[in-house]
Amino acid sequence: MPRLKGVSTSYTVTMRQSQHQLILRAEKQGLLEITNEIKDWLTDQPIESGLLTLFIRHTSASLVIQENVSPDVLHDLERFLMQLVPENEDLYRHIEEGPDDMPAHIKGALTQTHLNVPILDGRLALGRYQGVFLFEHRRAPRDREVLLHLIGV
Repeated sequence: MPRLKGVSTSYTVTMRQSQHQLILRAEKQGLLEITNEIKDWLTDQPIESGLLTLFIRHTSASLVIQENVSPDVLHDLERFLMQLVPENEDLYRHIEEGPDDMPAHIKGALTQTHLNVPILDGRLALGRYQGVFLFEHRRAPRDREVLLHLIGV
């Protein structure tokens, strides 16, 4: 097996971190794009290259990266999850907060509570048609907390 020869150098890079909490109002069940709120916060951060972690502090809502051009994509995704996890109290034991309670927890378990998005040149490295969405699984309006943690240089 050939051995690789090379020059080894070491250097120190000082990593920076920033944190923020977004309080978002979900007026109804479904997908709410929050890309612009994230971008607005990101423009004030001194980090050009790194990783942004987003974390939602709830068990009946989630975060997803999804297409943000065609509203039909969002409609179809919402409809699919409604059919996959019906709001039928006969199916669940946990119904204290109404017929949407347990289905909201199941939808939250099927999706994600956190996302990681690379930061390049101080911007979200999302694809051309991608956006970040809060996916509200409950019917009644409510405030949701999304924590942002940015680390990089």
